[in-house]
Amino acid sequence: MKKISILYPNRAGARFDFAYYLDSHMPLSIARLSAHPGYRGVSVERGLSGAVPGSEPAYVAMCHFLFESVDDFLAAFMPHAAELQGDMPNYTDIEPAIQLNDVLISA
Repeated sequence: MKKISILYPNRAGARFDFAYYLDSHMPLSIARLSAHPGYRGVSVERGLSGAVPGSEPAYVAMCHFLFESVDDFLAAFMPHAAELQGDMPNYTDIEPAIQLNDVLISA
């Protein structure tokens, strides 16, 4: 199993519209990517704080897609890349960090 993490770093003055992201962008993303047979799921998280209660979180938001393989993710994403990336200005001005992960344990 592979996890594709899209991490939106928390920085002063950054804009992230959770209402648009949850109500418009993610349903669009899920509709496009879940059509691929290698799709296994998605989760979206909002940063609450850092390790010290009340401190700023490192990431304002995180999205994690699960696919059987990186090739499955690329096959699902690439035909829709322009559309999905083109929608980003509607919810954020943050340049996300993207990381591909090999899931070793999932309980």
